[in-house]
Amino acid sequence: MIDFKQQRIVVTGGAGFLGAHLRDELRRRGAREENLLVPRIEEFDLTREDDVRRMYARMKPTVVIHLAAQVGGIGANRENPGRFFHANLAMGLHLIEHARHANLEKFVQIGTICAYPKFTPVPFKEESLWDGYPEETNAPYGIAKKALLVMIAAYRAQYGLRGIYLLPVNLYGPGDNFNPESSHVIPALIRRFVEAKRRGDDQVVVWGTGRASREFLYVEDCARAIALATERYDRPDPVNIGAGFEISIGELAEKIGRLVGFSGELVFDTSKPDGQPRRCLDTQRAASEFGFQAGMDFDEGLRRTIDWWETQGGKR
Repeated sequence: MIDFKQQRIVVTGGAGFLGAHLRDELRRRGAREENLLVPRIEEFDLTREDDVRRMYARMKPTVVIHLAAQVGGIGANRENPGRFFHANLAMGLHLIEHARHANLEKFVQIGTICAYPKFTPVPFKEESLWDGYPEETNAPYGIAKKALLVMIAAYRAQYGLRGIYLLPVNLYGPGDNFNPESSHVIPALIRRFVEAKRRGDDQVVVWGTGRASREFLYVEDCARAIALATERYDRPDPVNIGAGFEISIGELAEKIGRLVGFSGELVFDTSKPDGQPRRCLDTQRAASEFGFQAGMDFDEGLRRTIDWWETQGGKR
């Protein structure tokens, strides 16, 4: 068990969407404010080994939770495959290598379900990670992240690094990225529907056929899962972090449109890719290993996210 009161915790990406919620969760579990440390990109470029070495020397962490990533939706992945591969592999490579020299209590690597094969049987079990090639549009990102699972296991075996690897499903919630160039599907749809309603449009266009399915996890639930795993889990086996349900993109768009109050027509642009055909995780390992189960009702989580965008995010 990790006692957060006694730890100096570096959270890479700690100023971001998930990172802000994770810091709140760690505080609730006893972490001291002065010992919650966030390396800012203006000072530490974690894709550069010298910067990572300097970060460890200055911050002197006992726990590192590596959330930072360069990532986006289908469009961003198609436009930036090389950058996403290099940046995500480089950050993890340097952080894990220097973690072993720092004698950490725990290193927590956040992976991605984009690492799963394109046609993984549903629900996705952790044992299926190596059974095929990922969906092509996000394969460079997914493979870079999956390589870090191998590194974590290898460093545990050779150097005794207490590293764990978590696989969160798609996140959503207040404070999400609503940038149309890089956002994921829920904030992208919320923004599209809210703006269409304000303009009085009679239709909203949705990428793909609408038949692909996804699973979504409220960001506060994910933060709680990461904190629990950091505190209680100490094995090399990867762990899915999810809510255990799936919904088609078509059903999701209809639900968001209804919650927003948009009364127009949905149009599916089938010239755009669907991405992976289905996503839904088996979450039994997280429940049995460290007692995590998602708590947020999906409709309520969507309402909170929509309310945030309409009252705060959309005015920025």
